[in-house]
Amino acid sequence: MALIDWIIIAVFLSALVTIGYAFSRRNKNIEDYFVAGRSMPGWLVAIAATGTSISAGTFVGSPELGFNTNLTYVLNLLGAIFGGCLVAAFILPRLYNARTITIYGFIGRRFGDGAKKSTSIMFLLGQLFTSGSRLFIAAIAISVIAFGGIQFQFMVWSILILGLVSTLYTMMGGIKGLLYIDTFQTLLMIFTGVVGLVLIAFDLGGLSFSEVWQTLTSGGMVKSPAAAGITPGLAADGSLTGWVSGSKVQVVDLALDFSKPYTVLGGMIGVAVFKIAQFTTDQEFVQRQLACKDVRKAGRSLVASQLLSLPTVLIFLSIGLLLWVKYIHDPTADGALSQGFFSDARDVFPQYIKNHIPPGVRGLMMTGLLAAALSSFNSAINSMASSFVADLWLPFMNKRGKALNDDTTQMNSSRWMAALMGIMLTAFAVLTCVMQQSSGLNLVDFATGVMCFAYVGMLGVFLTAIFSKRGNGRSVIAALIAGILIVIPLMFQKELFGRNYIAWTWWCPIGSIITTLICLSGHKKDSSSSTEETTVSPGVPASER
Repeated sequence: MALIDWIIIAVFLSALVTIGYAFSRRNKNIEDYFVAGRSMPGWLVAIAATGTSISAGTFVGSPELGFNTNLTYVLNLLGAIFGGCLVAAFILPRLYNARTITIYGFIGRRFGDGAKKSTSIMFLLGQLFTSGSRLFIAAIAISVIAFGGIQFQFMVWSILILGLVSTLYTMMGGIKGLLYIDTFQTLLMIFTGVVGLVLIAFDLGGLSFSEVWQTLTSGGMVKSPAAAGITPGLAADGSLTGWVSGSKVQVVDLALDFSKPYTVLGGMIGVAVFKIAQFTTDQEFVQRQLACKDVRKAGRSLVASQLLSLPTVLIFLSIGLLLWVKYIHDPTADGALSQGFFSDARDVFPQYIKNHIPPGVRGLMMTGLLAAALSSFNSAINSMASSFVADLWLPFMNKRGKALNDDTTQMNSSRWMAALMGIMLTAFAVLTCVMQQSSGLNLVDFATGVMCFAYVGMLGVFLTAIFSKRGNGRSVIAALIAGILIVIPLMFQKELFGRNYIAWTWWCPIGSIITTLICLSGHKKDSSSSTEETTVSPGVPASER
């Protein structure tokens, strides 16, 4: 990259650290640090939550998806809106009105302290893999543009750089700083996506709109999931192997095929359930809504974030479509590199940025990529720190007779725990480099599918807690363990059975039915035995006890 590109990136990263430092002085206690004193405007939370939802998986993974397939992924976005509406209407009010630092405090009040700790630990474990996968996806683009390839050693350096910067400003600013930073980063990512789309459109070798449209519709090709044993790619005669005819602008797929993730049923039912799990059980997402001024603004911000995600993802899917048009018309545009996209398109957009975007603009595009990566990674650090401190660390210190009762001590502990979570997430991002290769999933499917490790069990627990009077600590733990055992063989179907028979969109619906029944099998726990926030109220700011 040119010097001007590095200067733009340096200014961007310096601005993030400066904002984090500026907000570090505004946090008086851990409620300020983790839920912003429940004082943030809904519009700000909505835009920030959009960045958390789409992450680097959109900037890097959606162009790959558009290049390899079509627009049927849009059905998943519609399912996300539907799931968000259900959560905003029926579930979020219960979680918001519980007035706990984390949503797992609500589980503690319902099932006891052991259940709270178990769900919090499950969230932490799931988040390590989930956000680790997002950082890994972002590192693909950083590695390509900064180091020229996606070799393992380059990936590791990219992950370390991203992890260090994000951990630094997240540790300082808390959720208030993050919401403003994430809003800025989300808008920047959308802007750079539009810029990239326009630049690619002007770089199609003089093709007219009608020629582009005809290429996408009548001449379209998509990777065939059924082509087992055939390595997708471009043959010497210019023909595609491992691909089948299909419109690249197809949106609706009515197929009753559970191995395909982007069908009407998969999108409107499977993804809706997945999003219900995400917006109900994942502290990273719910934490933003808990920071709103009231429950109505929280619900509106949740739905608005999913509505804003739709056009954003469409921009990056369209980038993949236009790149397919470019390289199918001129497979030798970038030599062997462009021909290789037809077998592995993970870095198709980052390579375009590296090879075709002029200096200066390339640096701007890099800031958009960094914004996409850091907006989700920093929220993961803060949410994990809030869960660890409020649900595990403060109760543990209180039990040992070393209660952290003053605000200063709690704040210092929270910042150090945020640093620890950042280090752990960075380490797990390296592990996901290996996991993604073994799963056989594309980047978008991998990033979303890995979330199911925690979601399947926790959704059963939360549904039982909110809509029934049954369940206890033991059935909670049993449901959480069952969720992991259900998802492991689904995640590695290709390794175990030779192909993927059940798409990730169905993992949550199938698994959550089983885990809900398991959690419901427990008899109601005597509420008098619960110790959650009845004596010392761990996790509540000292000034409010």
